Amino acid sequence: MAIVALVVILIVLVFVHEMGHFVTAKLTGVKVQEFGFGYPPRMVAVKWRNTEYSINWLPLGGFVRLLGEEDPSESGSLASESIPVRFLVLVSGSMMNLVLPVVLFSIAFMIPQQVPVGKVIIGEVAAGSPAEQVGIKEGDVILELNSRQMRNTNELIYNIHLNQGKEVALLLERNGQQQTVRATPRWAPPAQEGPLGIKVPPIQNVTMVRESHPIWEAVPLGMRNLVETIQLFRNEVIGWFARRTAPQVTGPIGIAQATGEVARAGVSPLLGFAAFISINLGIVNLLPIPALDGGRLLFLFVEAIRRGKRISPQKEKLVHLIGFIILITMMVVVSYFDVVRLAGS
Repeated sequence: MAIVALVVILIVLVFVHEMGHFVTAKLTGVKVQEFGFGYPPRMVAVKWRNTEYSINWLPLGGFVRLLGEEDPSESGSLASESIPVRFLVLVSGSMMNLVLPVVLFSIAFMIPQQVPVGKVIIGEVAAGSPAEQVGIKEGDVILELNSRQMRNTNELIYNIHLNQGKEVALLLERNGQQQTVRATPRWAPPAQEGPLGIKVPPIQNVTMVRESHPIWEAVPLGMRNLVETIQLFRNEVIGWFARRTAPQVTGPIGIAQATGEVARAGVSPLLGFAAFISINLGIVNLLPIPALDGGRLLFLFVEAIRRGKRISPQKEKLVHLIGFIILITMMVVVSYFDVVRLAGS
């Protein structure tokens, strides 16, 4: 189940990414030599309007082969186009990976699912924590955070991490009375403490509520989820520096394991997980790493600073080749540690 689900997700995400490059290249006059579904060896191909459309044996997404990605000597090549055109073609793949999650999140919101609802009761408050400083006490019930109703522990954790470093308004209930307090979730809490310094046990007297949204509500919620996921990604990166900790990295094997666990939870969680991977793919692909689109954008940026003076195509190809080798090596190393971790669990 894990492998099948991951393969389907990768096919969709990579295909959508490459479709972004393909459409913008066609619209801007860049010659597309081949648009392939899957990866070689080739199964079958047809040629139409100077572009080959191929179906290949390895069904892991697709690829777009553009004329002259580094060589500007040929007419109609990517490298011969202006800086704005090349920028548009290069970023379009990642932009599609940031548009797709809105669709996936929206579909997930429209699918009926069971949501646990109950009282979110504080079980413990750490000494000296932001929660203690504003008078939050054990036994308080958290009703709202920034005017959002807190129906279960997961919603509370999500919204606390979403607002790290910013003051939040917490609507509490204590002895039948409601009050609002303001606290700021920390970037680097002590070990065994959360950003606010509270511990919340699993909610009691849970009521399972069947929930779904019509499309006119689901799409805005999907857009909100996209923005918040990017914000969570940013907060996590800031947290690495604040806590002085290394990021937890996983490879294809670890992702496959996580995919299997999410798939068992249902269709909606799987769609949300696919959206999360798509967002990460879109962001990471824009990082200035050789062999990725971001690496090519870096060369474009250098060219713009040098007022149109290019780095030689041979040097650029060499840099991207070295970057590709390093990326593959890192993937192999991370996959090895994934195997070791799973074997020891």
